[in-house]
Amino acid sequence: MTDDNNPITPEIVEEDTEKNEGQLVQQVTKPEVLYLIPITGRPHLPAQVQPLMVNKTRWEETLTKASKDGKNLLGLSYLREVKGQYVYKDDFPKVGCIVRIMNIVDIQGNIQFIAQGLERFRIVRFLSDKPPFVVQVEYFEKLQENEDELKAYAIAIINAIKQLLSLNPLYSEEVRQYLGMFSPDQPSPLTDFAAGITTASGDDLQEVLELPSIIERMKKVMLLLTKEIEIAKLQTKIQQDINIQVDDNKRKFFLKEQLKAIQKELGLQKDDKTSDVDKFKERFAALKPPEHVVKRFEEEIEKLSVLETGSSEYGVTRNYLDWVTSFPWGVYSEDNIDIKRAEEVLDRDHAGLSDVKERIIEFFAARYL
Repeated sequence: MTDDNNPITPEIVEEDTEKNEGQLVQQVTKPEVLYLIPITGRPHLPAQVQPLMVNKTRWEETLTKASKDGKNLLGLSYLREVKGQYVYKDDFPKVGCIVRIMNIVDIQGNIQFIAQGLERFRIVRFLSDKPPFVVQVEYFEKLQENEDELKAYAIAIINAIKQLLSLNPLYSEEVRQYLGMFSPDQPSPLTDFAAGITTASGDDLQEVLELPSIIERMKKVMLLLTKEIEIAKLQTKIQQDINIQVDDNKRKFFLKEQLKAIQKELGLQKDDKTSDVDKFKERFAALKPPEHVVKRFEEEIEKLSVLETGSSEYGVTRNYLDWVTSFPWGVYSEDNIDIKRAEEVLDRDHAGLSDVKERIIEFFAARYL
């Protein structure tokens, strides 16, 4: 690689492809030398336009030179993973995508730009094996393929995309409009566009990128679209089942609330608070508590009647009244304190433990006195 005083200027060959109205118009630009940047996650495909973000410290110089010396053209190469801090030339796959870079913006230590995919390339050799990476590239030759088969696959892909768009609401109206720019007469960009809108893995998309035959690409993309449609159908079914269950639960809830309101209006049912108050009063009336317990019960039952049922204090008061009305006030049993009998039972059932036995007998004796 040369220095800035002798920059590499890619040799540009431009071909204008004429399209009918409503079809995609694309100028294919094929430089022999490219500045190269690695990307992770998913490879970039021709006919794909999307924002990308790269680390400013590592790749600012590359983007600057690609904008100036490379006529805004840049090579993007997909890396499955970056194992260390640095990227080496052996990490790059042989096939990548040329993009036109637009709208470069600094964002908090990163650089964001719009990448417009143009063409596949194959790396011939590295002219610089460290950033800024510079490579000499070649392009895929156009293969002679059956036109009828290409058109049939193109129609099948268009129909599959339309089916996917109807099943998955995540695809925006912009995607629908962009699909209208393709026709069966544009099998290669149509296939790349279809692959790009799927949720396929980066490795699957890299395989699509590397296939030289358009028909083979179409077969691969049809498999990806079919899988995407099946997933979308399953998601739709799951959502419908959930909605049915939620609607059914809502309907039952509203019916129960209406039934409660009607029963309350007719005096057939009391609300939870009234039921609690009546229940505790009924239980307390059957007991014979001392005067101080009666006074405390009346205070707590009055408090319960004015508290909101959803408050934490309501729960505390209710639990207290439940305990008060469950305690056997006024109910007594006769003591049967027979010290001699107690000594016999303790000696019979427990060996040793003389200190413990003596303490128990002392307790009984004190109770007796």
